[in-house]
Amino acid sequence: MIEARQLSFRVRERELVRSLNLRVRPGEFTAILGPNGAGKSTLLKLLCGQLKPTTGTIFFAGKPLAEWNARDLAKYRAVLPQQSAVPFDFTALEVVLLGRSPYGDAGSQEALAREALRMTDSEHLADRVVTTLSGGELQRVQFARVLLQIGWKPVSDGRCLMLDEPISNLDPAHQHGALQVARNMARRGVTVLVVLHDLNLAAQYADHVLLMKQGAIVAEGAPTEVMTADRIGEVFSVRARITKNPLCEAPAVFVELPPR
Repeated sequence: MIEARQLSFRVRERELVRSLNLRVRPGEFTAILGPNGAGKSTLLKLLCGQLKPTTGTIFFAGKPLAEWNARDLAKYRAVLPQQSAVPFDFTALEVVLLGRSPYGDAGSQEALAREALRMTDSEHLADRVVTTLSGGELQRVQFARVLLQIGWKPVSDGRCLMLDEPISNLDPAHQHGALQVARNMARRGVTVLVVLHDLNLAAQYADHVLLMKQGAIVAEGAPTEVMTADRIGEVFSVRARITKNPLCEAPAVFVELPPR
């Protein structure tokens, strides 16, 4: 479980995250939603340890994040950032095997690396040099890397998968495929925390939603509780209509800009 208490992050006079409290539970797919500049990516960087909070404390698996050894932490939580370019002529398989760096056993894990590529529909890219891949192909390869890093067997040891806009370059089929894999990881006991912009995909796949605005969490809960027309309209400055997704029980969100 990930827990944050009175978490704030300030850059000069600007407070990007404001006095925030949260718990992200194991076995749940939690989506972080909000407009541009709401603090979503900053929050994820704080929770994974990339940024140090101005105030407050973060706990990972019951232990203060600041007390974790970097190598041990890398065995329990994997992070997929927004930008994940590889400026070297590695093959896709070699990039995925970097996920085993904390364990020092990359040389003996090729079969598992290929399985991770298969899970992200990227196995056919294994021998391709990553600098020749499209943005979507590279995003799927990097997703395979973080899957290999924490593994996909059922767990009860607090492992965590943090994904920052993991579907931004993907076509619809691969968007659903990636989120299905993330949800399956949650079903196996992994804590899954994902920054998303697509409200309807978040409603369809997430168990829990954190809705952010101006560095604060303004609502959290199940998608059906959080994603109301009034709340979506207020947070995103749109006119919203909520119906039911005909393919599942999730809310379906339709928006338009208000008259100017």
